[in-house]
Amino acid sequence: MTSLALDSAAQDLLFHEAHTARAFTDEPVTDEQVAAVYDLIKLAPTAYNSSPLRITLIRSAEAKQRLLRHVASGNQRQTAEAPVTAILSADLHFHERLPELFPAVPTLKDDAFGDAEARARQAQLNATLQIGYFVLGVRAAGLAAGPMSGFDAAGVDKEFFGDGRQRSLVLVNIGRPAESAFAPRQPRLAAEEAVSSL
Repeated sequence: MTSLALDSAAQDLLFHEAHTARAFTDEPVTDEQVAAVYDLIKLAPTAYNSSPLRITLIRSAEAKQRLLRHVASGNQRQTAEAPVTAILSADLHFHERLPELFPAVPTLKDDAFGDAEARARQAQLNATLQIGYFVLGVRAAGLAAGPMSGFDAAGVDKEFFGDGRQRSLVLVNIGRPAESAFAPRQPRLAAEEAVSSL
């Protein structure tokens, strides 16, 4: 008997029936849909409530062409076809918002995150946690997500974040899945292969 609190329909929507999408219909993804996804996932855990994830939506033909120059050839078709592609990046200056986001320790901004290298590591780690939630949020909205790491991150950063404040981590194509969107499910490790107790 399962010990999950989610009902079977929610389990299917978020996990069992969800796949990485590689083809999309031309139905638009609205700003309201993306805002609803963000409102759902903004409560993801991050150290000191730092919330370093930044989401840049690429919609226009001109912006898509700028992005496609930096996308691996095997990922270009689905990126071109997706109604919207989100550049998920880490804000390397997230610490500037800590007095607002973590007011319990007013000096945290400088005490813990004054060093740029350490701050960049924390930004990437915590934004990556948020990215997992973002993919689930897209699924919860009834949309399909196609997360990709096959792109030139340095090129994307220069193209879209010239001020050096953000570091791109993942691209996610978002939309309604086309009939050919999903490849067959590949095997996964069983719990006894991946989980151990000490």
